[in-house]
Amino acid sequence: MKINRTRLGFRANSSTEIPTGEIERAHRLMSYAEKFEDRWFWEADPDGCLTYLSKTVADQFDAFGINPIGNPIEKVFRVDESDVGHSRSFKFHIVSRTSFSDHAVRAVKGLHESCWSMSGRPWFDPEGNYKGFVGSGTDLTKTRNQLATIKRLAITDSLTGLANRQKIQDILEGLLRSDSATSLTCALMILDLDGFKGVNDTLGHPVGDALLIKVAERLAITVGDSGFVGRLGGDEFQILFPGDRTEKGLSELARRIIEKISEPYILNGSTINISCSIGICLANGQSDPEFLMRNADLALYSAKTHGRGTFVFFEDEMLRKAIWRKQLEDQLRIAITENQLKLMFQPIVDTKSKTIRGFEALLRWHHPIEGNISPSVFIPIAEESGLILSIGDWVIRTAVQTLKILPDDLRVAVNVSAIQFSNPALLSTVTNAIADGQIDPSRLELEITESVFLDDERKSQKTFKSLKSIGVRLALDDFGTGYSSLAYLKDAPFDKIKIDQSFVKNAVDPRSRNSAIIQAIVALSNALGMETTAEGLEYQDEVELITKLGCSQIQGFVFGPAMDIDQILPELKAGIRKMRPIGPKRTRRPRTRFIQSAKIRINDNDTAVVIKNISENGALLEHRHLSDQMVGIGISLSFLDNVLIPATVRWVGVGCAGVEFYDAISVDFG
Repeated sequence: MKINRTRLGFRANSSTEIPTGEIERAHRLMSYAEKFEDRWFWEADPDGCLTYLSKTVADQFDAFGINPIGNPIEKVFRVDESDVGHSRSFKFHIVSRTSFSDHAVRAVKGLHESCWSMSGRPWFDPEGNYKGFVGSGTDLTKTRNQLATIKRLAITDSLTGLANRQKIQDILEGLLRSDSATSLTCALMILDLDGFKGVNDTLGHPVGDALLIKVAERLAITVGDSGFVGRLGGDEFQILFPGDRTEKGLSELARRIIEKISEPYILNGSTINISCSIGICLANGQSDPEFLMRNADLALYSAKTHGRGTFVFFEDEMLRKAIWRKQLEDQLRIAITENQLKLMFQPIVDTKSKTIRGFEALLRWHHPIEGNISPSVFIPIAEESGLILSIGDWVIRTAVQTLKILPDDLRVAVNVSAIQFSNPALLSTVTNAIADGQIDPSRLELEITESVFLDDERKSQKTFKSLKSIGVRLALDDFGTGYSSLAYLKDAPFDKIKIDQSFVKNAVDPRSRNSAIIQAIVALSNALGMETTAEGLEYQDEVELITKLGCSQIQGFVFGPAMDIDQILPELKAGIRKMRPIGPKRTRRPRTRFIQSAKIRINDNDTAVVIKNISENGALLEHRHLSDQMVGIGISLSFLDNVLIPATVRWVGVGCAGVEFYDAISVDFG
């Protein structure tokens, strides 16, 4: 192509000639820019028709059978709709003879994937006559593709290809801003896989990732075009359903999802079985994305407490409970720092001699305003919040310090939660506590439930061996209540099996099979060289039966409540070890339902209670202020004609208590 000196930006007048060397230099610079700087050049005549286009771009058009030379520039290039800063067309600039810079353009025909940045300005000959436009361009295709990839990754889960949390939230915000957002406009499901952690722990993360991909595929197929499926992260997914939805329709869909997710997976030669739990929240006119996400998550939390493979719709009570749990968690943190927690000690009694063999350390929380808060209430919250780790460490250290002041032949047992057991710091906590206390390690007994095996059995076995190498004793707590325990007993180095109170309850009933189960557990333990402790005994005939069945030790309210160590020490120092059952016989007279306000008198102080039912020998009381420390204490019960009836507190539960009368009374109130 012949080079025109003025096209290259050289201005000249009628009396000036541009040296040939300058023209050649300009030619070399333009060729260099085209070849090495990813820059190309163009020229148009006064009418805006292209007269020159660099070969790199011309060849791209030629591949589609398009010859841009001679065509108006606006018929070859169009301003990209995404270039919001440059709305004026090429034709405007040609007609107005105005310069333009860095317009993002695309081809009008063909090359739809290509994108360029174009600049241009009008040029004039030495006499000042308008000759058209000259300009340059650069390729934006690679940059645009990279930006598109970044944008896609910003809203897409990299593992499954599903929408991510941000994308679903953007869609959700769009739905809730729509004009139809006056009633039910959408529904949100949050789904969590049941048993996924076990897959990761046993088969490895690559298999876990492959499983997540398969789950995503099943969800996408099951939901289809009716909703948007996304992944929150980990093993949690979310599904957004636009439009008005009914609980009935969503329930049917949730069942199909659970059924599909629960079908077996074949991965890496292994058959994997998992399920899922689902929380569902329906939008209303006042909903916002945060509202829906929070409430669907609360519904999921509720679903998981109901067991695997369930779905639950959000209810307002869930939010109230969540607020209450958070408040209690905050108060529990304060309780830890302000020493509101303490250990109470329940005797573990030898079945034959009825002498104390040791104690179980039971955690108690006396709130300065609310009073005694049940462990069944605050322990789950401690586990969910992670506070159980610091609490558990404190319990172990305190129990060891208590062992220092107890006779050397007595043991103390402490409960170790599954979360604490899986914590790598447990071994050092136990080791340091024993070293600081300078006690015989065998005097410390760690009670562990069967749930520890659900995490990682190989890791659990390693922890067991490490603890046994220290010399502490291990007890399998709540035996037989949750999972298949027999497979664990052959390998785990337990010293004791604790028979759960659910087997002790009703064991004296001839129609119950519980006594046969207890007898079988005792025989199994004896064969494995392990001791047995029966928990939760309340009645004297239960003591007689458990003794007859050959159980090693007994524990429960039948010997009185858990006590402060300061209450126990005086008798122990005096050599008093014998324990006498003080609980009533299991068999009792028929009770009459009898709702009546009453009072109990303790040390001349009256406390209001409500009698729920009554018999000749005792009564069930509803209360708000009694504690388990009152078990075994003498009281007087007053109702109807205000006659004081002497009685003994036999047990205290959450909101209720049982009392036994000194002498039988008449229950004929007619």
